[in-house]
Amino acid sequence: MSDEQAKFLTGNLTGHIVTMSLTAAVGFVALFIVDLVDMLFISMLGIEELAAAVGFAGTILFVTTSLSIGLGIAGGALVAKALGEGKADRARELLTHVMLVGFAFAVVVAILIYQNLAGLTALVGASGPTQDLAISYLQILVPTMPILMIGIVGSAALRSHGAAKLSMMATLSAGIVNAVLDPIFIFTLDMGLAGAAWASVAARVTVAGVALWYLFRRYGGLTALSTSAIFSDLKPIAAIALPAMLANVATPIGGAYVTRAAAEFGEAAVAGMAVIGRVTPVAFALIFAMSGAIGPIIGQNFGAQRHDRVRKAFNSAMVLIVIYVFPVVGVLYLSRDLIADMFNATGIARDLIYLFCGPLSLLWIFNGIIFVANASFNNLGHPFYSTWVNWGRNTLGVIPFVYFGAQYWGAAGVLIGQMAGGAFVALVALIMAEHVMRKAERDKCCPTDKPEFARHRRPFTILHHRR
Repeated sequence: MSDEQAKFLTGNLTGHIVTMSLTAAVGFVALFIVDLVDMLFISMLGIEELAAAVGFAGTILFVTTSLSIGLGIAGGALVAKALGEGKADRARELLTHVMLVGFAFAVVVAILIYQNLAGLTALVGASGPTQDLAISYLQILVPTMPILMIGIVGSAALRSHGAAKLSMMATLSAGIVNAVLDPIFIFTLDMGLAGAAWASVAARVTVAGVALWYLFRRYGGLTALSTSAIFSDLKPIAAIALPAMLANVATPIGGAYVTRAAAEFGEAAVAGMAVIGRVTPVAFALIFAMSGAIGPIIGQNFGAQRHDRVRKAFNSAMVLIVIYVFPVVGVLYLSRDLIADMFNATGIARDLIYLFCGPLSLLWIFNGIIFVANASFNNLGHPFYSTWVNWGRNTLGVIPFVYFGAQYWGAAGVLIGQMAGGAFVALVALIMAEHVMRKAERDKCCPTDKPEFARHRRPFTILHHRR
């Protein structure tokens, strides 16, 4: 095993987290900014229904992206653990099987969603011409879900190798392609909303192609297919992928409830929430990136039984979240006029943007804690913990808060409720993470001959201890 294959077993952990997060954030920001520019260009077309249509469609697309991220989490966790154990060939084999299983799964899901677009868009509150526009947008993007799946899994594998810059290049390349094609398709070719969708298709093809290129050129690519080997790996893959997908789907479902609640106050409220939904990942890109960056660091050290470094990495991430959020909120507050003006936001839409770009955004500290805790669960052999936390966040931490917020403060209450619900869930996630780390330390220090503990000593069987 080379140092390059398991580079997080040595060196400064805070430095590793910052480097991984910053490089990942560059790629994420590129994609998120393009998303933001999409909305800006669409707003420039002067048709109010378009922005709302993108908001409704984005809720559906969030589901497909979340499922893809779930497979990416599985691939990243399994590859990182194998590398930590010194099994580079096994890491390649697992990556191959995750990609194949993920591609097949994405094809099935894309078909099901495509055939039910009318019902799904109605479910999140779309109707009339706005619903028609949302459906036309989704009809272009939904069939590319298998390509997105390959790109996300490939990027996660690169991060598990510690190749944060290569993963960044994959997402950055996609962002550049989208940014170049957006104005050409939307304005020059006069394709409007369809142009934005086709530019996103090109970006998805790019991220998948670049990620695969780096995996083959730097890390030996994929392994030969073996039916028996694939079936034998279905269990460890599913043990992480299923709870990770369930956990990730909770977010768009919670988002769908928020969108529907906002729709009660008109399309301007939905448009305002859509703008906030695109400003958020740009402003808090480092937190989004940290959730993916901390996983490989914890995974490699967990595979190598370096539990002291697992705990230090987790604590460092907590500190970095707080240090990052405060200045970002200050920038948002000073930029609120500019952001609202960029999107020609008026009325309720402008009020919501102003509300978000203020002290309310400090509550993103709690979301960051949840992100890092979930990444820890996925890489410490307890992926269902992240499922429980995410569903708690997007049900008990969303529905009652949004409902009562809307009753008292209208559209503003929808946003306040969405943001406020994470505080209690973050506290629970911290307690659970402490329990998981203590258990891992006890299992190392106090081995036993009991069968259930013996199984933990074999590669990957940590995933089966919940039985």
